[in-house]
Amino acid sequence: MELYLIRHGIAEDKELGIKDEERSLTKEGRQKTEKVAQKLVKLGLNFDLILTSPLVRARQTAEILIAEKLSSQLEESSHLAPDGQISSWLKDWLEPRNYSQNTQLALVGHEPNLSNWAEILLWGEVKASLVLKKAGMIGIKLPETGSPLGRSQMFWLTPPKYLL
Repeated sequence: MELYLIRHGIAEDKELGIKDEERSLTKEGRQKTEKVAQKLVKLGLNFDLILTSPLVRARQTAEILIAEKLSSQLEESSHLAPDGQISSWLKDWLEPRNYSQNTQLALVGHEPNLSNWAEILLWGEVKASLVLKKAGMIGIKLPETGSPLGRSQMFWLTPPKYLL
């Protein structure tokens, strides 16, 4: 199984008095996310499902990916909110679904959460060494059997500037 961890696009500043969960993408954030999505389509990517954080900016990012035809399936999961834990997501969301090894899932969320999840999948612990830029993506292949924690392989790490 391949996971594509995608950070939301550029969002409104926190200082504007808007609750964090209600912050929207800016005009620039939408435009850049659309360009990144278009490039991913040109590269031949297609996701079986896009799973998004329920926060507005992540949901808007996921909707752009859907609009660009990167998937026809969209779901929300509180596991992808900023305080979500990968162990809970694996146990409560992923394992019960029993997806095939050919499945490609896009997970749209936040930093440092997504980088932390990637590091736990790759090295079994958070090392604070990966950074995922807004509208950037990390691709991780999960092993066919056993726990993916510390046993997965990264095959993609792309800052958005290379996809614009």
